[in-house]
Amino acid sequence: MRLLMWIWLAVMASGCAGVRVTAPLPPDLFGDARFALPSAPASAEHLFTLSPAMQAYLQSPQFTAEARAKGVERGLVDALYRNGDLKLDYDASLTRDAAQTFQARMGNCLSLVIMTAAFAKELKLPVEYHDVAIDEVWSRSGGLYFANTHVNLSLGHSLSDAYRSAVGSSALTVDFVPIPDAARLHETNIDEDTIVAMYMNNRAAELLAAGHIDDAYWWARKGLARYPGHLNLLNTLGVIYQRHGDLALAEKAYRTALAREPDNPHLMHNLVPVLGALGKQAEAQALTARLARLDPTPAFYYFKLGQRAMERGKYDEARRLFAKEVRRAPEYHEFHFWLALAELRLGDAGAATEQLSLAVETSNTREAGQRYSAKLAHLRSLIARPQF
Repeated sequence: MRLLMWIWLAVMASGCAGVRVTAPLPPDLFGDARFALPSAPASAEHLFTLSPAMQAYLQSPQFTAEARAKGVERGLVDALYRNGDLKLDYDASLTRDAAQTFQARMGNCLSLVIMTAAFAKELKLPVEYHDVAIDEVWSRSGGLYFANTHVNLSLGHSLSDAYRSAVGSSALTVDFVPIPDAARLHETNIDEDTIVAMYMNNRAAELLAAGHIDDAYWWARKGLARYPGHLNLLNTLGVIYQRHGDLALAEKAYRTALAREPDNPHLMHNLVPVLGALGKQAEAQALTARLARLDPTPAFYYFKLGQRAMERGKYDEARRLFAKEVRRAPEYHEFHFWLALAELRLGDAGAATEQLSLAVETSNTREAGQRYSAKLAHLRSLIARPQF
């Protein structure tokens, strides 16, 4: 069975509430000599830098008209996301800086937050970033499992601004995915350093999932040199070491993170196989027993059991297990797809069509959406074919 290696990824954004001031990192945490030099600099120096095309857009008649008619805050948001001129799309496949997001006309939530903040800074608008308390959304790529939570931003006067209190002005909150109204009651302000740390963690995790392990190391390494208190970067560094075969360093990274957050199940899940591979069986067993109490059915638990049932031809059992994952994570496209496969094996083409449609609706990348749409069109053509 493939080992689960968890990464917190800010595809919607990391749930870390801020870069905390903590004890210094161990001096022997990094293994620079074990990794090739990066193919490109690992740097967030130009994260919020506007490209010439972005500068030109702010001077364009379209934006000028929006700002004049609606005010700068509302005009910016409507120009970027609501009037369709730019045709910006949500795509979770890659975290981009502001200029790359504008050029690609797409981005994940963190990318869109960064691009919007870059425009707002240029327009001298106050920017406030928020971590939003919603349930983690899980995904997987390259054999890694990603925990995605959510971040948004507000433009204009902050909630604590005395001017807002005096005149009743309100900040304009910009969200890039639908979230429950109740979640907005549990937003926590985060600083820009946290946004930058999230970006560096994302780049490291995405490069690792794509198999570029040396580049991934340098993004995590540079991120931790700048933000040593960021727990997600420590975890990602541990996963990089684990994938690279540097198990002693992986153990050190995970233990450093656990010293700061002792009850974190993702860190414990990652540490267990490392301890086992290092011959520390008693510690691994004790940690496994603790995890069984803290997190008995982790993300993808029923999904992996469902896949095994499919391999054995137990399609009814697989359908039941995939349905469990769908109930607890209805926004994840892959669960709907596999439930569709089980329904199809059981001869229920209607139910399979419904689940494939949901896979299309919940897909978070263009590639996945196009793939599911093609399968759905093929299934519908088979259903519509005359029977003789």
